[in-house]
Formats: sequence, structure tokens, C-alpha cells
Amino acid sequence: MKTLLPPGWPRPKGYANGVSATGRMVFVAGMIGWDAQGVFHSDDMAAQVHQALQNVVDVLKEGGASPEHIVRMTWYVTNKREYLAASAEIGKAFRDIIGCFNAAMTAVEVSALIEDRAKVEIEVTAVVPA
Repeated sequence: MKTLLPPGWPRPKGYANGVSATGRMVFVAGMIGWDAQGVFHSDDMAAQVHQALQNVVDVLKEGGASPEHIVRMTWYVTNKREYLAASAEIGKAFRDIIGCFNAAMTAVEVSALIEDRAKVEIEVTAVVPA
């Protein structure tokens, strides 16, 4: 896996502008902040991110992948201000669960998610080296 940073571009914080990778691909559907039984334990943005990231890792493991294989993440959040206000806690959860590496990432504010209590949904693409 190689992160892509065009010459002269500033290094982004917490993500990469692009990633190139070769191997077996694992796709993780959008994971939200409920547990394996579909139960929400909090309406707090950071707590839901923590659970959604753990759900991502659990699915990756089932596919023979781990967090270091993630090449792309798309985050859908229902409230940009709430997401930004929780950025320190979200960053800690990301480091604790996913680790410190650089996937190509996109974050988008959406008006709602399918599950009414969900505040975040995270989808992932991982590439396991051949």
C-alpha cells in the first residue's frame, strides 16, 4: 500500500489524498453506532463513532483483513457541528480502534440516515496484500 501525495501539496491531517494498493479486496457496508444485536447504547456522536469503528473491525476480521488494510473510508454524519465538536474523542477512538495510518477518506454531512438514532455511518474498502 502506498499513500499518494502530489508534489507541493500539504500533507493532510488524519487521512491521505489517495492510496494505491494491490491484493484481495474486502468491502465493508456502512456500519452505524449500534452493537451486533442492533441496539444503540448511546445517542452521543463520539460513542456512536466508537461503536461503528468497532463494527468495521469486526467485519474486516471476518473477511481476513484488519485495520491496516483499510485503503478507503467514507463517513456520513448527520450533524457536522456535532461531529467537529467531538473531534478529539473521535480521533482517540480512531487511534484506539483503527490505529494511526492513512486511508483515503471522505466525510459528508447528510440530512438523515436510514436508522433514526444513527448519527454516523462508515463504509470501508480494504486491500489485503497478495
